[in-house]
Amino acid sequence: MPLFTSRKQGKQVKVTFSNGLLFVEKEDGKSEIFPLEFFPKLQNATNEQREDWKLTDKGIHFNQLDLDVDVKY
Repeated sequence: MPLFTSRKQGKQVKVTFSNGLLFVEKEDGKSEIFPLEFFPKLQNATNEQREDWKLTDKGIHFNQLDLDVDVKY
């Protein structure tokens, strides 16, 4: 299970994928879980495409997929 972490503006987020789910763990320890079936591009993406993301004001942007996942902070 790949684990990806980004720091931007003092925020730390962990993004993981497992069993058809996307897990986003925020710096306060709270998590949001999204079924990958909600994001077909992400569901069919390679690990390289899933690793290429950045934290934005609204959530996670997967660069190679041009896909945004809204996450509340």
